[in-house]
Amino acid sequence: MSMEYYSGLSADVTNSFGMLTESMRITFAAVMIMATIAIAIFMIGMYINLKKWGLGAEGYGLKPSNGSIFTFPKTLAYQMSAKGHGHGQNIFSTLIFDALLQRRALRRSPGRWVMHLAIFGGWIALCIMSVAMFAVEIIHMVGIHILDPADFREMLSVPNDVFSYILLIGIIIAIFRRLFVAKARESTIAFDSVLLVGLTIIVVTGFVADGIRNGTLWGLGMHSDLAPPASLFHVVISLFFCIAYIPFSKYMHMIAGPLTLMANKGGE
Repeated sequence: MSMEYYSGLSADVTNSFGMLTESMRITFAAVMIMATIAIAIFMIGMYINLKKWGLGAEGYGLKPSNGSIFTFPKTLAYQMSAKGHGHGQNIFSTLIFDALLQRRALRRSPGRWVMHLAIFGGWIALCIMSVAMFAVEIIHMVGIHILDPADFREMLSVPNDVFSYILLIGIIIAIFRRLFVAKARESTIAFDSVLLVGLTIIVVTGFVADGIRNGTLWGLGMHSDLAPPASLFHVVISLFFCIAYIPFSKYMHMIAGPLTLMANKGGE
């Protein structure tokens, strides 16, 4: 028996649209294949970025490096050591206050800080819950029945909704700023627009797929027959936009930003 993906895409439906829903069914194995492809694309993108970062000099006044993927981590490790240059702030303070809580953004603009924190916090929380659900499914598949996937899915239902709405609020603030705040509108580039459109599609399709399946408001009155294809679309675009696309997009600053802060040991 193949493990059904936790989103409920493979729930049995027998009705006039049975052929459509059966053809759109998706198993846990299929999701694993798509996730593997998305992760592979992500790793290729990270390799390209590390090669690019490896072209820099390993120290002030030194010649550029040869583009090895090991140059950047070696340079970062040196910068984070006691011998490296920087503000000298404790690494844990840098990670918690500067990277996680983004206090530098708060100092510049409280409104922008709320937007960044909502998008970053919502995205990370949803990602962690997805990974946790995935882990529970895997553990259950190999015969270790510590947690029942259905029970764990139900336990995550409320926090999943909460952080989804937090992410949605962040997206709405970002769209509002780019439409009605002159400075934000003038500085908006294509990368910003693609990021916002992609995140909006992912969040909305997630709510719609869940709403169709459970008959809630977000289902927009659509028949439950449409739940499998709606969920399939949400899963596919989430995997490839939120994993595979990261190294090639403005998403990359979620990785590069904290690394820069650690190399600089905090500070402005």
